[in-house]
Amino acid sequence: MAELTMHKALKGSGLFQTILRTSATNLLVMIISTLTSIVSARMFGVVGKGEFSAILFWPTLLAGLVGFGLPTSLIYNLKQNKGNGADFVRAGFLFQIPVSVIVGIVAWIWLPAWLGNYPEAVIQTARWYTVLMLPILLAVNLISALAQSTGKFNVYNGVRLFFPLINLVGLLMLWSMNNLSLHSAALVFLVTSVFVILWALYSIRDELRIKWFKGLGNLQAAKTLFGYGSKVFGVELLGTLYSQFDKIIILSMLTARDLGLYTVVYALSRVFNVVQTAITNVIFPKVTGMDKDAIIATVGRAFRLSMLLMTIVVIPCMFIGRYLMGVLFGAPFLEASGAFYILSIECILGGGSWILASSFNAMGRPGLVLVRQLIALAVTIGLFFVFTPLYGLNGIAIALLIGAIIRLAVTMAAMRIVFQVKISGMLFDKNDFRFLVDQIKDKTKGKGAR
Repeated sequence: MAELTMHKALKGSGLFQTILRTSATNLLVMIISTLTSIVSARMFGVVGKGEFSAILFWPTLLAGLVGFGLPTSLIYNLKQNKGNGADFVRAGFLFQIPVSVIVGIVAWIWLPAWLGNYPEAVIQTARWYTVLMLPILLAVNLISALAQSTGKFNVYNGVRLFFPLINLVGLLMLWSMNNLSLHSAALVFLVTSVFVILWALYSIRDELRIKWFKGLGNLQAAKTLFGYGSKVFGVELLGTLYSQFDKIIILSMLTARDLGLYTVVYALSRVFNVVQTAITNVIFPKVTGMDKDAIIATVGRAFRLSMLLMTIVVIPCMFIGRYLMGVLFGAPFLEASGAFYILSIECILGGGSWILASSFNAMGRPGLVLVRQLIALAVTIGLFFVFTPLYGLNGIAIALLIGAIIRLAVTMAAMRIVFQVKISGMLFDKNDFRFLVDQIKDKTKGKGAR
């Protein structure tokens, strides 16, 4: 009976069911990513883990820096301009071709300087991996946005799940053959990414059956796409810097060993953000197009329930996480357990603030998120340079925690000033519990009917 109830909950197409499915996918992704981190840590050791993380870091960073807000803009414009989707899809995908070429050339030239403290073999591997992986990541971002906007969350979740899953299988194969080369591991990640993107393209082939070069003269569609993209690009650019600047600091100020320790504890702390990340990813395309009151009510409830759930589970799980860190990764990684505790709290606060921020994007006010990100990023980067020399990895974690608190505070202040939302109402609403009870009753009735 319980299985039938869960089956119905996961098979529905409503907001609640979609969040459940995406949360389940997030949990699987976190588990697989953690297993991948364990395997790579055991294969390469602390220093080798840091060098491998440095190789994987650059295409992810660069893809975030040159996304130009197009994935978010694609979702928004496909929702707002139904029937004209081909023009937006065409403009978004074709624009990424010259971007990939230009940024790839820049990365190839400058990576030796960016990785000046790393061995030559690591630098060369990072060069070709970055150049080849960058267009794949840019395309994946647009494919994911297209899948979200058309309601194909199975494709969206599949892309996010298959990437780490097949990467893990590839690493295990290398380990079984006693091939502990960073070069081979990077090649595995590249090849598996090609397979996943081919699957994704096939899965949304109906949406891509357009005349790719016929509508190149539709300047209005391109203007609309890049117009909204320019509004959210600042937010996303700052978000990328906010999420990646800690690694930049480690690459420039600390050692490969520190990067190896940090990538492990950071990834482990992100487990606490599974539900919140799912809500953020689902709620923006779901509420876009609703009226203001409906958006605020839906986003507010999602924020409150997620914070309640994560507060309940975080404290015991933090101690379990430290124990698992020593058992699974090895005793040397316990050196960064203090940073793990701090990052776990930062993860929950940051996840909650992004849920609230999705309401600004949905109402066409991404500039409010931009202001928030500017304030938090300026403070956090400043604190990086103060705390990192003093406390090392713990200093980076403290700076991120303070930044998360600032983001949450500024977001709630903006909602109070701009949308006249009561702060107390955003933090607590007794009707949330009634909503949960109603959801459970609905699933129980559905079970009885079956």
